[in-house]
Amino acid sequence: MKINNSGSFLVTSMPFLQLKKGKEKSILQRHPWIFSGAVERFTPPQSPGGTILVLSSDGEPLGKAAFSPNSSIIARMWTYDTGEEIDGQFFQNRLARAIGYRNPILNSNQTNAVRLVHAESDSLPGIIIDKYDDLLVLQCLTTGAEFWRDTIVETITRITGITRIFERSDADVRHLEGLPNRVGPLCGEFPSPRQVIRENELQFYVDFSAGQKTGFYLDQRRNRQIVQTYAADRNTLNCFCYTGAFTACALAGNASRVLSVDSSADAINLAMENITLNHLPAERAEWQQGDVFELLRLYRDQARKFDLIILDPPKFAPTAAQAEKAARGYKDINLLAFKLLNPGGLLATFSCSGGISPELFKKIVASAAWDAKVDARILEHFSQSPDHPISLNFPQGEYLKGLLCQV
Repeated sequence: MKINNSGSFLVTSMPFLQLKKGKEKSILQRHPWIFSGAVERFTPPQSPGGTILVLSSDGEPLGKAAFSPNSSIIARMWTYDTGEEIDGQFFQNRLARAIGYRNPILNSNQTNAVRLVHAESDSLPGIIIDKYDDLLVLQCLTTGAEFWRDTIVETITRITGITRIFERSDADVRHLEGLPNRVGPLCGEFPSPRQVIRENELQFYVDFSAGQKTGFYLDQRRNRQIVQTYAADRNTLNCFCYTGAFTACALAGNASRVLSVDSSADAINLAMENITLNHLPAERAEWQQGDVFELLRLYRDQARKFDLIILDPPKFAPTAAQAEKAARGYKDINLLAFKLLNPGGLLATFSCSGGISPELFKKIVASAAWDAKVDARILEHFSQSPDHPISLNFPQGEYLKGLLCQV
């Protein structure tokens, strides 16, 4: 199973990818991505997404990967054990292991909505599976995941016993892989495009068929609980409120008033339904549809003040290449938020952009405080919930970061 240095013979009949000299380091450190620029040559599998053997520049086998011919990430590692077969048993083992890691959450009374599989951080690149009570939502984001899609569906049904599976393979990354969007039922009956879930003492409607991501921000579960503990008696502004999960938590935490802002009328309508669902005081909730950047400037000009502001914007920088432009956006909204806070006020600010590191985000927020001419301190560091783990070998998995700052 080796190619000689001259490349004159091949001892393996398996499709292979050989790395350029000096490009083995990341694979030896178990980072799962191989970029096309690191590849010396390859013989592709018969179908995109098929398995290839990954070889060092000297022809030594390093593991097996899924081949993505249309992506700049040309291969994603399935395994670093060259003797391990990529087959149904492989996915049975990996999926069962990932779900087993979530047992402390699954067996608690905390929630019935959990991320069961978190892609690279569970050694299953491109595969996302979220559980919403008795419903699973699947995302196949890469060519390799697409190749094994039917096997994944069959296996996850067998492991969980859940027979209602809906596909939301419509993220932008699929276009980079040369894949069309797939949205719709995979198995089971779906009389409604919504599902009701429980999170701590609250319930939420989840629009799994058309909502953002798979319908709900499960990664913010722990952060919502933290913000709720600080909300009592605070006049609160929730920006980019989406379907109102932070709004509900603030009201449940006895916020004196919550103004929730989002550009989507549909999201606000569902957020209002979530307040009703939880029998929270609707008279303390105010809603405004519009552009958050424009509204923050309007509130500044109106000299409005708040005791708690939540900034949970959409992804500004999917990659590091867009970080500079995104940094300006994060700086702008945080600067405006600092100016709107009363003395002693709190800013819960987040970034879900993979291209913005936690260190850079902290610098952006510090710069915003400086320009707003306020003194602020950090009370809490936010990260993604533990069912969204971060592999030490895959730092890109740390996409959600946040700070709770006090003026």
